[in-house]
Amino acid sequence: MTDNVIAHWVDGKPFAGTSDRTAPVTNPATGQVTGQVALATIEDARAVITSAAAAFPAWRDTSLAKRTAIVFKFRELLNAKKGELAEIITAEHGKVLSDALGEISRGQEVVEFACGIPHLLKGGFTENASTKVDIYSIRQPLGPVGIISPFNFPAMVPMWFFPIAIAAGNTVVLKPSEKDPTASLWIAALWEEAGLPPGVFNVLQGDKVSVDELLENKSIKSISFVGSTPIAQYVYSTGTSNGKRVQALGGAKNHAIVLPDADLDLAADAMVNAGFGSAGERCMAISALVAVGNIADELVAKIVERTTPLVTGDGTQGADMGPLVTKAHRDKVASYVDAGEAAGATIVVDGRTVEANGGADGFWLGPTLIDNVTTDMSIYTDEIFGPVLSVVRVDTYDEALELINSNQYGNGTAIFTNDGGAARRFQNEVEVGMIGINVPIPVPMAYYSFGGWKNSLFGDTHAHGMEGVHFFTRGKAVTSRWLDPSHGGINLGFPEND
Repeated sequence: MTDNVIAHWVDGKPFAGTSDRTAPVTNPATGQVTGQVALATIEDARAVITSAAAAFPAWRDTSLAKRTAIVFKFRELLNAKKGELAEIITAEHGKVLSDALGEISRGQEVVEFACGIPHLLKGGFTENASTKVDIYSIRQPLGPVGIISPFNFPAMVPMWFFPIAIAAGNTVVLKPSEKDPTASLWIAALWEEAGLPPGVFNVLQGDKVSVDELLENKSIKSISFVGSTPIAQYVYSTGTSNGKRVQALGGAKNHAIVLPDADLDLAADAMVNAGFGSAGERCMAISALVAVGNIADELVAKIVERTTPLVTGDGTQGADMGPLVTKAHRDKVASYVDAGEAAGATIVVDGRTVEANGGADGFWLGPTLIDNVTTDMSIYTDEIFGPVLSVVRVDTYDEALELINSNQYGNGTAIFTNDGGAARRFQNEVEVGMIGINVPIPVPMAYYSFGGWKNSLFGDTHAHGMEGVHFFTRGKAVTSRWLDPSHGGINLGFPEND
């Protein structure tokens, strides 16, 4: 047990709250409890939301120039201090330091995108649309907005949303995962250092109590969520029934097709990187490799050759892959490997027996490669969210395409081929939101938008890019006439353009 209590952030400073409920925060590489995160009461949650609501009118009316200057200052501070944030992420999530720094860099791209918000908020103007009548459009912020963030990217995923929300004039309540909550407080303190007024960026720690208050409280105008599909469905239905805009990004089962003409060395490199990076705890991880034709044996051998030297261990000690986030999650992922083996799949590389370079009580599961997987096995049907790569063998491209299109998820996919015609056909026919062509993790740049299809997204608005700008603003059309003294009189007829 530790006395370190990780608090909320309200009005520009830490807020202890009134709750006596906490949850342990552990270092996954050692298994040691490093802190206790506060779990908010309803009263605590309302206090945080009230702060955001009170700060909104002044922030909405702050000029674009001043808002953008603060966002740019945040960018500069983050560039200078990102090493501190990476260490926090590694200590609570477990990912290696290089991966944590990469996460921050991808989030920083959205901060930089938000620095251009004055251009993105420009409306249109039509002079003299009717005689002496002008029409123009404007975009205005929604109000206080809620962000519910997952454990796997405690910095990047919140940064998909809050830079745009804040730059557009909204105030923010961030509910981070209780598994790795400290990064959110570090970010909040950085905003304060950048000059953001108190109450514009707030952190609400907690569990379902906090989530439900965000979903139901009338002061919160929108919800951005990333997490598992069942919770995404709950967030979407509850939030929308309470009159909120909701973008709820759910789970994934990402396939990569490798065609017989592909560069198998490139494909093998990509499968190792996309399957085992961040211990597979990515919604864009490749978990199903679909080998087409007679290439499977050679491709599997190349993946084994690249996987065997990988070092699983403490992310601060130069390991290639870190632990899973909690013991319970580690055991759940391992149980899928057990089930696949029992169902007849071939365990080619077994991460259950890994000798990790880290604490004896760390949450270790090494890279795992499973061949001869069939579509009725749970290791194929379920989102595992761990370092497990399943190989499914098919005879034709059409069979591979059908596997993807019949899956309930449609987050990301990839194809490896040297045939431009096959690649073009795939991007046209596949029913998935983000597609890589010889790119295993096709996360778009910040000026495009992130999001999937089918049960990987609830709501029709993706994260960041122009869809993000539109999500955090509302449009108005203004029709204006400035009358001169000679124009007047009564006319009860329907107004007509002239």
